[in-house]
Amino acid sequence: MIVSWNWLEQYVTLEMSVETLTDRLTMTGLNLEGIEQVEGDTAIDLEVTSNRPDCLGHLGVAREIAALFDHPLQIPAAQPVEISEKTSAVTSVEIDCEDLCPQYIARVIRGVKIGPSPQWLQDRLKALGIVSINNIVDITNYVLMECGQPLHAFDFDKLAGQKIIVRQAKPGEKIVAINQKEYPLDDSMCVICDSEKPVAIGGVMGGLATEIGEQTVNVLIESAAFAPMSIRNTARKLNLHSDSSYRFERALDPAGVEWASRRCCELILELAGGELLSQAAEAGKTQVESADAIKLRFDQITRILGIEIPVEDSLRILSDLGLHQVGAVQNGFAEFTPPSWRRDLTREIDLIEEIARVYGYDQIPEDRLIPIIPTMTPVADRVAEKVRTAMTAGGFYEALTLSFITEELSQLFTPYTDREWLKVDHSSRRQENLLRQSLVPHLLECRRENERHGTSNAQLFEIAKVYLSADRSLSDHETEPQMITFVSGMSFSEMKGIVESLARSLNRTAEVSVRPSDIPQFVPGRGAEVLLNGKHWGWMGEIDRQYSDRIDLSDAVTVAELHFSVLEEVIDLAPHYEELPQFPGVSRDVSLLLDESVTWQELEEVVRGAAGPLLDSVSFGGQYRGKQIEAGKKSYVVTMNFRSAEKTLTHEEVEQPQTLVVQACEAKLGASQR
Repeated sequence: MIVSWNWLEQYVTLEMSVETLTDRLTMTGLNLEGIEQVEGDTAIDLEVTSNRPDCLGHLGVAREIAALFDHPLQIPAAQPVEISEKTSAVTSVEIDCEDLCPQYIARVIRGVKIGPSPQWLQDRLKALGIVSINNIVDITNYVLMECGQPLHAFDFDKLAGQKIIVRQAKPGEKIVAINQKEYPLDDSMCVICDSEKPVAIGGVMGGLATEIGEQTVNVLIESAAFAPMSIRNTARKLNLHSDSSYRFERALDPAGVEWASRRCCELILELAGGELLSQAAEAGKTQVESADAIKLRFDQITRILGIEIPVEDSLRILSDLGLHQVGAVQNGFAEFTPPSWRRDLTREIDLIEEIARVYGYDQIPEDRLIPIIPTMTPVADRVAEKVRTAMTAGGFYEALTLSFITEELSQLFTPYTDREWLKVDHSSRRQENLLRQSLVPHLLECRRENERHGTSNAQLFEIAKVYLSADRSLSDHETEPQMITFVSGMSFSEMKGIVESLARSLNRTAEVSVRPSDIPQFVPGRGAEVLLNGKHWGWMGEIDRQYSDRIDLSDAVTVAELHFSVLEEVIDLAPHYEELPQFPGVSRDVSLLLDESVTWQELEEVVRGAAGPLLDSVSFGGQYRGKQIEAGKKSYVVTMNFRSAEKTLTHEEVEQPQTLVVQACEAKLGASQR
């Protein structure tokens, strides 16, 4: 935004130097881009952020200066003289698309005299890089750059039917804009029409057919509000950008539409003559809603900024910026309502920021101590960090998948057969409109894509939410539980080892156990429900080929899906470490013949209970069913590792607990040693 020094002086006294002014403006958020001398004037180029469209006009910048230097602000009254004849007698305004154009104001001035603008007006526009055209067009540009509200002037006599209709463009319609280029229109665009055709592209550019010319006598002045997204889309589609579209895209002050219309007519009467018809023709209404009062606690200013700012200064700054104080200061706080042009002010911290930037960030000492409260990393974050460490150490890569899933893909893993699927009805989600109940299907899909690109056996994991219910009376763990899911080509027993390692990486005393699962996608006998310290944790198992074949997976795949919240309950945040063993262990294998109904878990419990204090670990050594094994029986190999913290064990010292284990298995499980 380029502003003129001479122009700013019309609204606020400029006693300071250009350097002082631009330094203060930069420190408050209007960064200096450059300064240029233009025929006795100084043009100052300022960067205006998208949340401050109020500074896209000289009045907005002048208001900032008035607040910074505590100078009075003078705003033109904009009270043009009207004749008794009403505007409704000669024209009308109709809006057929209020979602694109919520308000349109038209005023008619008869008997204007078209000619060059006075030198002062030409000079001010020239400082901003705007070429003077004629007095009427120059005035609309002047008011645009004065207050930021775009306007447009039509030759009233060139409007068919001498009326205004605001509507969506019809497919196939075209318009020649004032830049003399033709543009195709479509029904997503808002156009300003007379009774026959489009005469302007709403909020972007006027049409050539109704532009102001030397023969113009009667003019219609447009001031309107347009939907920002509509203007942005139209400008991009047509590759047609203007000062007007730039401002409309940023949501202007809804209260500025009427003021700009009156101000434009006031200047036209002054510089081009004519008579203004009374009571503007208007359609629609932009709701200038009263913003909610914002409570400001003055002690929070000190706490956050680290310096004392007098209450009187805070009140003065907010008042100069246009905020209205509601009631008196009491109990150390006051309430304020922001003006219509500052919709970015919604919270207490916003007001504190306004006070800080106007009072001066340079007033805050660099060595000021700011109170700091030590905090701890949340438990959930610490769990996630340990999970990622454990999984990557196990050879897995983290994946990130979408929350939406197709109905076909969702059937690859259905742990919640009694839950109704949550759906999203949206045009962009016509295919993937289900919210996932499991992370497994998308990870299987990722594994398949890796296979197609030459990466076999991609071991993947993901930590993310699944969506089970929209019932707000339930907890987050019931409606959107966080899951830890991983897929691999490992065997069932190897995958169980990963699950156990994961649990013990968070708590070395955690006990993982499994029991048969009825999830239909598992190979019979190779699917299990996983328990952690006796509590349901999730599932693991090998996916049946009839399901993996549906997405053309080449290799067999084993999956695990575990509840994140269960790990939060068992994590040991202050683990105690033990010295590494100094003496070697002694390993013994025992082959036992067991009934088919005896599970490994039952066998492991008996072994641990009978082996005594020298037992260091128990592991699954293998199983066998074959010709040498009678029907209904199976053979398990149990690997036991014995170790002493005090010495190297002898053969005789290991033989005794091994014998006790065999005896216990024979007595409790009906086993016999092979």
